Amino acid sequence: MFEYGIIWSLVFGVLAGVIAGWIMKGRGFGFIVNIIVGLLGSVVGGWLYKIMGFSVNSKFGYLIMSIIGAVVLLLIVSLFKKPKTK
Repeated sequence: MFEYGIIWSLVFGVLAGVIAGWIMKGRGFGFIVNIIVGLLGSVVGGWLYKIMGFSVNSKFGYLIMSIIGAVVLLLIVSLFKKPKTK
């Protein structure tokens, strides 16, 4: 995760959380939680990329990897979210 340094990793994680929240409309948990999920998602994305044998060579690629990880993590977390009652 910290390939570009901790500051860039935090920036990518925050951006990934915000973008994943937009992608997953209705399945997110709010702005702050989506940012936290984005930070964790960048770790998940790095792990998934290593498993699949991909490598990231640019900051843009790292951002895409982080977004994919955040979306996957939001999907998993949304499975445990209680449905809203009216």
